[in-house]
Amino acid sequence: MKISKKDALMWFEFFAALPPEEELLPHQQEIALAALAQIEAAEQARLDALAAQIPHLQSLDGRTRFVGPGERFPQGCRSCLLGTGLSAVRRTNKCNIQCRFCYNYGELDCQPPIGEGLWEIGGTKIRAEDIDLLLSIQKKPTGVAYVYLEPFMEIELYPDVIRRFRAAGVHQHMYTNGTLANESNLRALGEAGLDELRFNLGATNCADSVIESIRTAKRFISRVGIETPMTPEFFETFMRKKDMILSTGLDFINCAELHLNPNNLPNYEGEPMVMTRLGYLSPIWSHELTLRFMRAADEENWGISVHDCCNMTKLARDLNLRAHEGGWFGASGYGCEFPRIPYEAFLPILRDDSFRFLEEEPLPAGYRPQDVVL
Repeated sequence: MKISKKDALMWFEFFAALPPEEELLPHQQEIALAALAQIEAAEQARLDALAAQIPHLQSLDGRTRFVGPGERFPQGCRSCLLGTGLSAVRRTNKCNIQCRFCYNYGELDCQPPIGEGLWEIGGTKIRAEDIDLLLSIQKKPTGVAYVYLEPFMEIELYPDVIRRFRAAGVHQHMYTNGTLANESNLRALGEAGLDELRFNLGATNCADSVIESIRTAKRFISRVGIETPMTPEFFETFMRKKDMILSTGLDFINCAELHLNPNNLPNYEGEPMVMTRLGYLSPIWSHELTLRFMRAADEENWGISVHDCCNMTKLARDLNLRAHEGGWFGASGYGCEFPRIPYEAFLPILRDDSFRFLEEEPLPAGYRPQDVVL
């Protein structure tokens, strides 16, 4: 049904007032899903209009989009979207800063440790010397990523593991907020064989010291870039410091669509939200800002790859991963990160007169307020 925005608001106000444990009845579920589909369709039309303004928008096998030279598109993303997926190597359960967009917001002090002397790969706890055994038994991945939470909190532990994967010919990339990076530890990572380092520049709102660490990293590591959730703060500060950032010689920028979970959603209360394919929940401005950012990069010829790492890219990533794992047709780990749809999060966009549905029709019999909706 093409539910009207007015009817969608009325029903979502009702759904938001229900106790968390109360499930919607089938007709109510249809109404809720119809409203979410209307929001998504209207937002997609806005995104399509923005994408049409980017002169040289390119596709990576239909799985994601980017602008700039293809040879500078990050190999780690190719592994994620075309290879055997993003194989996470976990070690550090602490972070030295707290970002409002962090998926572990409010829980950074209580993340479980991996274990003394241990690394977590594929959910299995092993020691560094066990990696050779792992590689001798299982098919090696096209790439691994060092995640969870801030590797530079104990960066001295990483070169040994990096050298082992380097010897096996596995592409490796690492994420960092950059605040603890210096010439010494960046040199050590480069000498160990790290292929790619990604700075979450939005974590410090483009701090000058982190920008200089990007410049330093390029002296020792072959590929260096930025991967940051796209927020208004990052967009504004980046544009103000654009010349300084681009002068570092970085190779790419991955513009992640900010998606929210129960931890960080309260930090964005009141923002207009959209849910992509009933999965990730995001403020509508995040992907819109990415496309504006990509247009600037294209028109101004920044000379780097700028990647639209949006929610649909995440869906493609998970479909690709499940396919390589031998999953059934359509299998994917992509989905909603909330135990129930947070109906209250959609009230701001339904109350926004400037956001219009593409097509509306009256509710059919059995779905109107005066009907018994089962």
